Amino acid sequence: MPRNWRMVQQFEDNRIRSQAPDYFRNLRIVEALHAGARALGIFPLRDPLDGIDVDIRVAEVMRVHGLAREDRARAG
Repeated sequence: MPRNWRMVQQFEDNRIRSQAPDYFRNLRIVEALHAGARALGIFPLRDPLDGIDVDIRVAEVMRVHGLAREDRARAG
């Protein structure tokens, strides 16, 4: 387990910056994650709207904080 998280974060940031984004590699990763979720029975959802109320609430809270941050930035 790494003890110096700042050093690990710097290493990861440098590695990300040094590599160009690879669309097809990222697509393969997403497809593999989706296949794994299907294998576990997570997808397709039984009820796609299950939990939508929580998602809406989280979006509202995040949007309100975003607006407050923008207002503070405009104020000075």
